[in-house]
Amino acid sequence: MLGSGARAAKPSFVSYISPEEVHIKEPIEKEVNPHLLPGELLLCEASTVYKYIQEDGSNRGTCGKLVCTNFKIAFLDDSASDDNEPQFKNKIVGENDITLQCVDQIYGVYDEKKKLLTGQLRKYPEKLIIYCKDLRVFNFCLRYTKEEEVKRIVSGILHHSQTPKLLKRLFLFSYASAAPKNTDGRNQTVMFDTLEDWRDELERTKGNVKYKIVTTNEGYRVSEKLPLYFVVPICVSEESILKYEGRGIPIWCWSCHNGAALLKMSAFPKEQDDIASQTQKAFLDGIYKTISKPPYELLKMDDLSSSLPSLQDIQTAYTKFKQLFLIDNSTDFWATDVKWFSLLESTNWLEIIRRVLKKAIEVAECLERQQTNVLLIEESATDLCCVISSLVQVMMDSYSRTKSGFQSLIQKEWVIGGHGFLDRCNHLHKSDKEEAPVFLLLLNCVWQLVQQYPPAFEFTETYLTVLSDSLYVPIFSTFFFNSQHQKDTSTSGESLKTQSDPFRFLTVWDWSVQFDPKAQAFLNNPFYAEKPKPDKSQRKTARFKHQRQLSLPLTQAKSPMKRGFFREETDHLIKNILGKRIGKFINSSDELPNSFREFYDSWHSKPVDYHGLLLPRIDGPEIKVWAQRYLRWIPEAQLHGGGTIATTAKILDLMEEVQRLQEKMDEERSQAVSGDVHSVPMLRNSARLSSLFPFALLQRQSIKPALPTSTWKDLEDEDDLVKRDDEFVDLSSDMS
Repeated sequence: MLGSGARAAKPSFVSYISPEEVHIKEPIEKEVNPHLLPGELLLCEASTVYKYIQEDGSNRGTCGKLVCTNFKIAFLDDSASDDNEPQFKNKIVGENDITLQCVDQIYGVYDEKKKLLTGQLRKYPEKLIIYCKDLRVFNFCLRYTKEEEVKRIVSGILHHSQTPKLLKRLFLFSYASAAPKNTDGRNQTVMFDTLEDWRDELERTKGNVKYKIVTTNEGYRVSEKLPLYFVVPICVSEESILKYEGRGIPIWCWSCHNGAALLKMSAFPKEQDDIASQTQKAFLDGIYKTISKPPYELLKMDDLSSSLPSLQDIQTAYTKFKQLFLIDNSTDFWATDVKWFSLLESTNWLEIIRRVLKKAIEVAECLERQQTNVLLIEESATDLCCVISSLVQVMMDSYSRTKSGFQSLIQKEWVIGGHGFLDRCNHLHKSDKEEAPVFLLLLNCVWQLVQQYPPAFEFTETYLTVLSDSLYVPIFSTFFFNSQHQKDTSTSGESLKTQSDPFRFLTVWDWSVQFDPKAQAFLNNPFYAEKPKPDKSQRKTARFKHQRQLSLPLTQAKSPMKRGFFREETDHLIKNILGKRIGKFINSSDELPNSFREFYDSWHSKPVDYHGLLLPRIDGPEIKVWAQRYLRWIPEAQLHGGGTIATTAKILDLMEEVQRLQEKMDEERSQAVSGDVHSVPMLRNSARLSSLFPFALLQRQSIKPALPTSTWKDLEDEDDLVKRDDEFVDLSSDMS
């Protein structure tokens, strides 16, 4: 180790350090300055800071400047060059940038002892460790930094990343007031902030026969928690909506092709006097009787607060789970690896995912097979109701499996539906920790479906990963308000600089703000089985059908077909990284009802219709860890030249070859296979890629962890893999 407890003198022009050697380089002639966004202000900085590289387990690092702004903490590498820039680059948040909302915990190292840093410090650390909500870990050495700069940068980082804030002190407002007023890049995402959006959705799902849009809450005269417009059964009166500020009213989420609908409702507070309870019970009985009569189907009520884990259980499980991946050195990784399965089981996170998926299947069975309306009940109807209603629509409605459809679904159920992103993500630092990662729970559940049925989704797991990262990027309004009312009042409020212009916030769905076109290609699934358009010649003879296909597969089959290109590779990835099948310890604690098991087994015994109903496999080993999101910053977990990305690259190569042959056979190039296979050129030469690509890139491939498993002893050297892949490409070129 360099130095001891005392702070050492500043060395001359040191850019890399290690226990064994100090590398000297020429002085930097040009000072490195941070790139600031509109409205971003530099608050404090410190020079001669060393950022340790965790990959090789030593204290090697790079020298640079550590800065703190009103948007982010950033490390500016003195030796950085354009050649080292990642190919999958975020234009807003760089590789060494941490938004203030992304900071989870900050530790200081004093005489080799790690201590959590909070509030005012009497003594300043010689080393700073920042743990991020996206599971990155940054290690900064401050031993060669001037003492005054150390005080300023440490105090500044602690203050701006941990002190409670007012809403309008978020960088979201600074950016909105200073950024140029560009056109709104919504693309095809439906925002559900107008009557027309709701009319279109009712018409699309054929729900306009039994349900109506209400404008009772215009001006938020009913409730500030409800959106301006929402949908209720036709039989529900305006007086009923006004009586209890929207509580006890079934709100429409979605209609199945057979007419059955998914509804949600905010429950009344449990602790009330007897008179109020009796009055509310009579009110609810009247509502239930009204919507149980024709033309409505039978109604099944499901109180999610009793049938699913509580928000506290979810928070506790995720807090334990994420600790398994906040690893800043190889020693800790291998120490954890020895008892990995017992630690993973003790978190209960995968079991919560399984229970949520099981609940969504139960709801799908009621809607699909029993043709019964389902009413989801929760205290606020903005947490677990959002999770289950979204999952059911992803499973039953192929439109929600397209990128624009999924984004519209998030807008409808979460953003406009009133999920408290501001509080749940603790963006204002009002508490010591996040309340509950409910939205992240949804993304984990959707990922299970994406990895089980890749051709059914227009988007990729990389899309889900960057969407989870966007939770902590405060230039988009999407995930930074608790309700539509809060956003509307903030938007029309006084600007930070003027009192005339309202704020114009960006939406996260404009991906061009974060990624260039080449990087955006990684968000789109090249293997998506797009729904074929019906033949005009067949339209005359075919009777009118609902625009979505019937959900249940109709073709009988003795054995289920293999679903998904990546299943085998995913299994290999889990086996190699974790050592054995992940689900041996995940057992169902409750026996599935016979009707549920019959429905579940019947569907899985038939071929998959990628445009119909999708039921996730939830037994034992089928529930997996989302490797790309949780393991992407851990070099020891990477498989160079292997994993899902290797399969993808090879399939794209085959598709390109088929296209070339098709073009030779056909004079008309329009008859060839779609050219989308060229959209991801970085996937060529798969031996040079990591299994966690595009997040784990090849500038770190030179470090080879000594894995303590016999499995890896038989693997070829990485250079041999690259050489062999190059020979394969050359041979293919000669043959063509």
